[in-house]
Amino acid sequence: MRNLIKVIRYAYPYWGYALLNVLFNILGVIFSVFSLAGVIPLLNILFQREAGVTSPPPLSLSFDAIKDNLYYQVGNFVATYGELRALAYICAGLIIAFFFKNLFRYLAMYYIAVVRNGVVRDMRDSLYHKAMILPLGYYSEQKKGDIISRMTADVQEVEWSVMSSLEMLFRDPITIVVYLVTLFIMNAELTLMVLILLPVSGLLIGRIGRSLKRTSTKGQQKMGELLSVIEESLSGLRIIKAFNAIGWASENFKSINHRYAQLMIQLYRKRDLASPLSEFLGIAVSAFVIWYGGKIILSGDSGMDAAIFIAYIAFFSQIINPIKSLSSALYNVQKGGASVDRINQVLNASEVITQKPDALPIHSFNEKIEYRNVSFRYQQEEVLHSVNLVVPKGKTIALVGASGSGKSTMADLLPRFYDVTGGEILIDGIPIRDLVISDVRALMGIVSQETILFNGTVAENIAFGLSNVTPQAVTDAAKVANAHEFIMQMPEGYQTNIGDRGIKMSGGQRQRLSIARAVLRNPPILILDEATSALDTESERLVQEALINLMQNRTSLVIAHRLSTIQFADEIIVMQHGNIAERGNHNELMAKGGVYKRLHDLQMLG
Repeated sequence: MRNLIKVIRYAYPYWGYALLNVLFNILGVIFSVFSLAGVIPLLNILFQREAGVTSPPPLSLSFDAIKDNLYYQVGNFVATYGELRALAYICAGLIIAFFFKNLFRYLAMYYIAVVRNGVVRDMRDSLYHKAMILPLGYYSEQKKGDIISRMTADVQEVEWSVMSSLEMLFRDPITIVVYLVTLFIMNAELTLMVLILLPVSGLLIGRIGRSLKRTSTKGQQKMGELLSVIEESLSGLRIIKAFNAIGWASENFKSINHRYAQLMIQLYRKRDLASPLSEFLGIAVSAFVIWYGGKIILSGDSGMDAAIFIAYIAFFSQIINPIKSLSSALYNVQKGGASVDRINQVLNASEVITQKPDALPIHSFNEKIEYRNVSFRYQQEEVLHSVNLVVPKGKTIALVGASGSGKSTMADLLPRFYDVTGGEILIDGIPIRDLVISDVRALMGIVSQETILFNGTVAENIAFGLSNVTPQAVTDAAKVANAHEFIMQMPEGYQTNIGDRGIKMSGGQRQRLSIARAVLRNPPILILDEATSALDTESERLVQEALINLMQNRTSLVIAHRLSTIQFADEIIVMQHGNIAERGNHNELMAKGGVYKRLHDLQMLG
């Protein structure tokens, strides 16, 4: 039930639709009661069991008074118009009552559909938005496939299990309460006996429901593992084939898939027990009602006659299906509760790069970037140690060093992909934590070794994240990035679809498209993270020319393993074990004969 409350919070914007659903459910149940109440005079006419009420009974809300008034009115009608006409009117009344009962039932479902689908849509939107604002460090601890599973399979499970049960959870309690009140009015003693037996049924159903949630949690976790394996296999398909590991990969997938299937078998067996169990318990209680009620009538100690008792059984039978569907709904809520928990683990994740409520806007870069005593810890490992660095406007600063030296971390801290754990980074003297995050990132263009492109056209990828971009602006950016020529050789030019992650293009072409994307943004600050380290010589030359064009009159932070590509830098920062080991231009560092010269000589020998 706790998980249901979490889901229902999303229904707040749709409270008007939910209120209409409740209203129409109440009206539907009332007309259902009226339709069944019509059975009493119908039985009296058919079996000639008139109550013999010849004078108007006093007005009262007691069941006996209502019954006597009904008998009196029906008796008068039969005496005036005859039995056949009375029977026809009663049947017409039943048809009208059932019509309105079903009309209101449809209207209730009509409005709950808005709530049900709106909640799922908003939950999916919230989950995607949270996934976008979580820092990169969060994903270092999570399997990508498991995150995808939470955003797809778990949301779908909530839609199928919880939201599909929402109509029953809104309708059935109302139905049960109205019919129980009616049964109490008809015969309190018999109804009390029913209420003693119903909680026993509820305890049995609840016990199985708790077991169902535990199994469902394991199943959703296993689905996350399954999607992780699929994602890794598709991403690494080239390696799997190259190492003849198809058999191993298939067996690994088959093993996880088998365990998932076994959990699902357990889950569905428990879930499918809900309907037959609730039906059996309902029939058992019904049999008791018939036996106990028949005993009361045969003893003559009750004011109930046969027609009233048959109507009582008819009313009671209307409780069986709501109880049955409500138990199924509660089972489904328990099953979907595991998915709600997994979704909330993402939605409630605290590792968010937060923005201060009074954050300052920034729309230009005028002076310098400063790393002031910057430290960064990843889990238990200190990656940067009190680093101090000033990047004046218009200068090119290169960061070099062995893998794991901290140079990429330096670049990631500037756009706040991560937050420093010590010290601060300032732009024009203002700590970036005091600035609007989107404004800080808008000042920067990023080109990385792992070029990220999206399944769309060339033009859409170049203009990614921007609106109202003219085709001429896209073309101009491509020309600066040395990309225009190869784009025009594509079948549809700038409207050519480049496939998933740009798979239809070579590495150099993808890199130049990424540079064109940065050119179009026209940022004052550039972060070039190992932008040419994965290219062949010719592609590297074209990319280098594009980068030189891009870097003109801009402030650049360049990271590269190939030292030949950063000899033009105004200052080279040599990183080692999270510290700045050396700094200076190429000639100065070579003359020192230190770490930089050793790295340079090793590459020349290579």
